[in-house]
Amino acid sequence: MQDSEISPFKGKTGLSRLFAAAGNSMNGFKVAWLGEAGFRQVCLLAVLGIGVMWWLSLPGLTGAVIVFAHLLSIAAELINSAVEAAVDHTSLAWSELAKRAKDLASAAQLVTLINIAAVWLFVLLG
Repeated sequence: MQDSEISPFKGKTGLSRLFAAAGNSMNGFKVAWLGEAGFRQVCLLAVLGIGVMWWLSLPGLTGAVIVFAHLLSIAAELINSAVEAAVDHTSLAWSELAKRAKDLASAAQLVTLINIAAVWLFVLLG
């Protein structure tokens, strides 16, 4: 990559980069919580699911799988929201490719929700 192609936002190194990245991540959570209903819904689902997990006193590995499934869904929702924002930033005009990008990101989130349901079915029926 040539110097002219390097992002001006990549100037920080070391601990200052870590602190900047952490701040950006916290801002991302804030923006998602305040502006994305889907993010709030999967977070509340995670609180509910993890609460039920504790209430049932499930074994450690089972609990870890449940927590992982919920965190994966939260991550997928963040990525889904990022794809939607990037596509909308590019253009608000209807486009088959824009629809495809949004639908694919949404499908990824659906897969994680199906995964949560499957995990809970295995836990409760297995």
